[in-house]
Amino acid sequence: MTDHQKRIYEDIIVNDLSYSEIAKEEGITRQGVYDLMKRCDKILEEYERKLRLIQKFLKVKEKVSEINAIVAHLKEENKNQELQKMIEQIEGISQDIYNEF
Repeated sequence: MTDHQKRIYEDIIVNDLSYSEIAKEEGITRQGVYDLMKRCDKILEEYERKLRLIQKFLKVKEKVSEINAIVAHLKEENKNQELQKMIEQIEGISQDIYNEF
């Protein structure tokens, strides 16, 4: 996407501006903003189709949840200090991965 497309798309999605507000600000018609949004949507859908980022994100999130479940079980079952420290390290790494997404 061009910088112009990114800016307008961000104004609508992130900044919650109306098509009319953006049209006035950019010196284009409301229809022009609408058409640009449709083009941006198609570009982003094509990126997603090729990159499958949402699917990858959901898989990572699922795996992190599995790790967290195992860690929770280990914490309950084991009172060994050394093991508890390793469990906490795993928990921290898992949380870091989760937070990155």
